Amino acid sequence: MGRELTHPNFILLNIGHAVHNADWNWRKVCSPFIRVHFVESGTARLIREDRVYELTRNHLYLTPAYTSHGYKCEGHLSLYYLHIYEEQGDHTSLFDLIDVPVEIKADPLVIQLIKRLARIHPERKLPHFDPWSYDNLPTLARNIARQHAAPLGFEMEAQGIIRQIISRFLMQAADKNLHIDKRILQSLHYIRTHLHKPISVDTLAANSFLTKDHFIRLFKKDMGCTPGKYIIEQKIEKAQRIMMTRDIAIKDLAYSLGFENDAYFNRFFKKQTGENPGHYKKKIRQLAGGDIPQQQR
Repeated sequence: MGRELTHPNFILLNIGHAVHNADWNWRKVCSPFIRVHFVESGTARLIREDRVYELTRNHLYLTPAYTSHGYKCEGHLSLYYLHIYEEQGDHTSLFDLIDVPVEIKADPLVIQLIKRLARIHPERKLPHFDPWSYDNLPTLARNIARQHAAPLGFEMEAQGIIRQIISRFLMQAADKNLHIDKRILQSLHYIRTHLHKPISVDTLAANSFLTKDHFIRLFKKDMGCTPGKYIIEQKIEKAQRIMMTRDIAIKDLAYSLGFENDAYFNRFFKKQTGENPGHYKKKIRQLAGGDIPQQQR
């Protein structure tokens, strides 16, 4: 991979061991977090984008966030599951720029690390394996808040183990979106790393050495929307992520994302999510049970 990537921050959501007997059968699963499975024994199938992967002993399988997939199990299956939330901050998502393999062979160290992570975090084991029992906003908000409240040593060790696991997939990864013009890819990276500032289309065009009209046409051709719409969507999505992990005043949130005032921010937030940010923030806090850390002042 020739593209420079910043280091993502990973949050441990769930880790545990599961034994299935023809009862791991789910369709149309699509989650806002990364899933990694380590197959200890048995057989099953992972279905992704009309392609079927036969799960193999001592192999790891990775499914990025927001990837529709399903599982089919007709007999015995013993595996470890790991759910990871990628906290993007001001950088581009790891999976926006690269294609990682779905399947790799697990080395002895990674197997030990997965088992240790499960052993030191028994509270992260799923009580039920039905995706719809845990793949929801209340559970996600609670797990993110729980990890932020964990002792620093445990959080650092979890980060280190998760990075070790993801690194194995990155070693076999390749550049993504090769059909997109390199100048547009550069502008996407600029947008994702400058969401805390006002971003003008003029600046993006100038950085791409294109006229404004030419840049807008090329961006719309590759991305299916105007750069202005894309910028707002990215800012509002980041606002939602921030509200899930931190208690912050709406006005401060608006300014932290480069909006000139909170009224401007409120209008776009409601347009994209269907509700105003104050109501959304209140709902998130209620769902998280009040565990979202208070804003540091």
